[in-house]
Amino acid sequence: MENLNKIFDKILENVPDYATDIERQVLIRRGIKSLTPNELNVIISQINNYLIFMRESEASDIEIGGSTALGRIWFRVYGEKKPYPELGLFTQDQTNIFCQAILSDKQWERLLDWRATDFSHLIEKDGTLYRWRATVYFDMGHLALNMRAISDKIYPFASYQFAPGVAKHLSLGHEKQGLVLITGITGSGKSTTMDSIIDANNRSFSGHIVIIGDPIEQIHQSKKCIVRHREVGRDVLSFKDGAVQALRQDPDIIVVGEMRDSETIMTCLEITDTGHKVFSTLHTSSAVETIDRIIAECPPIEQERVRNRLADVLKVIISQKLVPTIDGKLILAKEIMVVDSAVKAAIRNNNTHEIYQMISERGHLGMTTLEQDLVRLYRNRQISKENVYNFANNKKRAHELMTSE
Repeated sequence: MENLNKIFDKILENVPDYATDIERQVLIRRGIKSLTPNELNVIISQINNYLIFMRESEASDIEIGGSTALGRIWFRVYGEKKPYPELGLFTQDQTNIFCQAILSDKQWERLLDWRATDFSHLIEKDGTLYRWRATVYFDMGHLALNMRAISDKIYPFASYQFAPGVAKHLSLGHEKQGLVLITGITGSGKSTTMDSIIDANNRSFSGHIVIIGDPIEQIHQSKKCIVRHREVGRDVLSFKDGAVQALRQDPDIIVVGEMRDSETIMTCLEITDTGHKVFSTLHTSSAVETIDRIIAECPPIEQERVRNRLADVLKVIISQKLVPTIDGKLILAKEIMVVDSAVKAAIRNNNTHEIYQMISERGHLGMTTLEQDLVRLYRNRQISKENVYNFANNKKRAHELMTSE
């Protein structure tokens, strides 16, 4: 730590107290660029040590820097985020240095242009490659860093216990086209579920999978499928561009990491309409909210056309949450909607308010509401009664299910 502090001092010796915000960050960057490779490696090694500690602690996220982090390193472990004083106390300039040290020149330029930059970070340890999804962003003139661990484990598809009718819609072998959406808030395990589905297809059927991510998280080794990975900002300019370009690459499955704007949504609908199987994600917490969000993201003049197209191409929505278990870990609760003729008519006729009831009554097709799945977990003694209500989207319906036989 003494050597690290000397390097901090060297970087900051030409950063005057009156310099603030962007000017201060530029001067810190200049100091970092003056370091020898060995000196820079000391800083990066310290960050990597925190990341290895993070893995050993089974933390999902690490937070460094910003105006209100109290100079501490923070971790989220099983849903609870808190500081770890034993890892040191740092000034805001020192955490600014941490945040900048792991950025390439291109990522630094993007940070200045957009006030935030996303990237992936890798560490090789004992022959194993560990990956993190990272973002550095401005917080009251200082820099903050969040890094989320990308699981090096792909969960077996069978562990999700999808009903046979649902699994068929997710399988290239049974359905060659259609749109499948995995939705949930940040940190709900969407990427993990998606990777399991991709892996199941990669192991089982011959084909070509194109994955467009921001950043790419899991690297899938080609098995029965050839798997291409295209990272936004590195290999392609946007999700939309990646999806359009994929059409000329002879794909069987196109994975669009996130439908984050109307252009990407329209592109996904169009490429699905051309006869391809498309998987994507949205930050929504239920099937009905997902449908409504997709339509609302499009201009009013286009909404009728989008509604009809969505009804034709949508196959499955899986909306999920990670819920604390009784033994202090996390378990997946999910809502599953399969598009049958009734759901299709409800989407087409703008009667999405009817869909929740349809899901609740079609368990024989593998459908389930989030509330039904939470109550199932409670009755299996896996989650508490309190968390049934805490994580339910429809608390009234959750109460009805909890009080019924």
